[in-house]
Amino acid sequence: MAKIVIINGTPSLVSRINAVIEHAEHALLGKGFEASRINVAELPPEDLIHTKFESEAIVKANGLVAEADALVIVSPVYKASYTGVLKTFLDLIPQKGLAGKIVLPLFMGGSLAHLLTIDYALKPVLSVLGARHILGGVYAVDSQVVRNDQGVVEIAEELQLRLNNALEEFAEETELKAARKAQG
Repeated sequence: MAKIVIINGTPSLVSRINAVIEHAEHALLGKGFEASRINVAELPPEDLIHTKFESEAIVKANGLVAEADALVIVSPVYKASYTGVLKTFLDLIPQKGLAGKIVLPLFMGGSLAHLLTIDYALKPVLSVLGARHILGGVYAVDSQVVRNDQGVVEIAEELQLRLNNALEEFAEETELKAARKAQG
């Protein structure tokens, strides 16, 4: 069974983007994938800031990344880029640590003005880490993920459709990779 790791780059664990993560995780588990999650905000801040590669928490997180067949990288967009907390974690992934991984970015920002953040901010860093199979990803606008009067976060139908299409492509690519790996 293929292993998926979801890297949650939001600094807030109560962010609306968690609804996007849960949607993706549910869809991937429903397809039979093994899914783990790294909530970067839960890693020790001192280990991130001081780039403590040998830290037990960082070693464990990097172990999950190393064992993964594919990654979903999720981040809100702040100041025209992904979060600093996500960047501090990416800086701790070993050189070429994403080689051979399929990557699906899922980003959410305040407006369409930052639509190209995935292409111009994230993809160059992923490429330096060895990722060569980076899918187009999904960029959501804040207004597509809202908290209703009962406090439940709802994802707009149009965004659900785009997420489902991206997750379907991600699943197909990951299954093909796993089949090639099994053949030797």
